Amino acid sequence: MRAPRWSPFSLTLIILATNLCHLAAAEPGERHLLYVATPGIRDYLQYGGHGVVVFDIDHGHRLVKRIPLAGLDDQGKPLNVKGVAANAGTKRLYVTTTRTLTCLDLETERILWEKAYDGGCDRLALAPDGKVIYLPSLEQGHWHVVDALSGDLLKRIETGAGAHNTAYSLDGTQAYLAGLKSPLFRVTDTHTHTVIREVGPFGNVVRPFTINGRGTLCYVNVNDLLGFEIGDLTTGKVLQRVEVQGFEKGPTLRHGCPSHGIGLTPDEKEIWLADAHNRRMHVFDATVMPPRQLMSIGLREEPGWVTFSLDGRYAYPSTGDVVDVASHKIITGLTDETGAAVHSEKMVEIDFVGTRPVRNGDQFGLGRKLR
Repeated sequence: MRAPRWSPFSLTLIILATNLCHLAAAEPGERHLLYVATPGIRDYLQYGGHGVVVFDIDHGHRLVKRIPLAGLDDQGKPLNVKGVAANAGTKRLYVTTTRTLTCLDLETERILWEKAYDGGCDRLALAPDGKVIYLPSLEQGHWHVVDALSGDLLKRIETGAGAHNTAYSLDGTQAYLAGLKSPLFRVTDTHTHTVIREVGPFGNVVRPFTINGRGTLCYVNVNDLLGFEIGDLTTGKVLQRVEVQGFEKGPTLRHGCPSHGIGLTPDEKEIWLADAHNRRMHVFDATVMPPRQLMSIGLREEPGWVTFSLDGRYAYPSTGDVVDVASHKIITGLTDETGAAVHSEKMVEIDFVGTRPVRNGDQFGLGRKLR
């Protein structure tokens, strides 16, 4: 076969394209970092001190740096961190304490603003486009809807539920509200910021929860249950109550709830459930209904939360154990610059190319299947 003849112009384009490919390949590779806000277990400074402690997911979860935080009480002591959220598009990181919401620039790591809100703050939820925050008061009767760029108040949603845990749907059209004084799980329309549906009542007050990617099911912890319940987000009905087998309930150091922490792996194949008294994560097969208990993983302390890396490779209980999801084995533990074990219920993955954030996860272990 005759070799093709290239014009000088064509050769110039080929050379230019080749050079561009080489330039692209020479750019810094993508980094996957875990941002852990502390003190993320009450105000206990022994579990990682004060600030945002950053770990390199790709290199054994080794410590990268500590970003200073504000959020101090009148005596200069760090306040409890209540939630963390990030948005790669707006390049913002948000941390709530019991009193304040702090906004940081992800590239410069400088605090852009810090504001207090009526009734305090709890676990915030950030819209996928980074423009709106649902900010629960500290176990009061209302949620604040906040402009995420300025911190200005947009609206106040009254439920009387003891505002606490809050999450956004993956498509940004709904937000989910759970309070410490109600067995009802509330769904809002994020265009009108009004409650459009109540799910339940569940067997007791709703505690931590997770949502599947399509926004059709919620998996909730409730008081006095070692296990979880499942609600239908479209009909408002409670579908299942699942109790852990082979383990007994007992006293817990925190939260007063046998299971405080539940997450779906991103592929929605497994549910991971916290068991504080027995210091374990219980793993369930989420592909069947009701979910089937598979195994349990012993941890270094009492878990009170769980989330996952975006690719689903790692599970992050609040104990700081790093668990390989495929093998269900603990592979390392988070430690700070002093060698102390880092524990936190408030952590989120943020991915970078160079210094530019390109992708972010969520503090909740949310399902991410859209079909």
